[in-house]
Amino acid sequence: MSKPKVLFFDIETAPNLAYVWGKYEQDVIAFKSEWHLLSFAYKWQGEKKVHCVTMRNQKDDKKIAKKLRDLFDEADIIIAHNGDAFDIKKARARFAFWGLKPPSQFATVDTCKIAKRYFNFNSNRLNDLGIYFKVGQKVKHTGFDLWLGCLKNNRASWALLEEYNKQDVILLEDVYNKLLPWMDRHPNMALLQHKDGCPKCGSDKIVKDGIRANSMSLQQQWKCKSCHGYFLTRLKK
Repeated sequence: MSKPKVLFFDIETAPNLAYVWGKYEQDVIAFKSEWHLLSFAYKWQGEKKVHCVTMRNQKDDKKIAKKLRDLFDEADIIIAHNGDAFDIKKARARFAFWGLKPPSQFATVDTCKIAKRYFNFNSNRLNDLGIYFKVGQKVKHTGFDLWLGCLKNNRASWALLEEYNKQDVILLEDVYNKLLPWMDRHPNMALLQHKDGCPKCGSDKIVKDGIRANSMSLQQQWKCKSCHGYFLTRLKK
């Protein structure tokens, strides 16, 4: 069986436009317009090219929502930073808004959750993790003016947003690769390929590395020579 299709992605959204009485810590009186997708960037594991789809010169985000929904439908595993709480839920909200059919089921890996679960970094933000691991950082930009520029259809703003969005996906994959050996709840890549191998990366370059015991049984420990992670299987009699 072919390798599972693993999708790295990141979205950028337009802000809500609302009426308020003041500037700081204000309740919204009413929305004039609600948020929507501005762009999303993505790449498939094993491929070099990073793609970016924007709603530039389009009246709404229906086409890019449909494109993202189709990518979700194609993926076996979806990886995003804070994806479970933000990117995936935001994407689903736009799918439902446009009456799109739900994509097929997929597993997720949220690198923000992984960072919180296994480590105690000073910050779990993607940019800070990229700097910590020395794999890169986000593209510097003009702040909120970048998003306003895109809403005004400014060419330079759209170009910078696309660059920013793509770099987030590159950084996401690099941080994911740093965290991968430590994950013990990763979707089983070997099982998805119907073979024996490392559940984290799917490699068959594994070696026995001692016996471990829990309260009920003995377990065989394995070490993966590809991702350098460890995993356990039931010890055969």
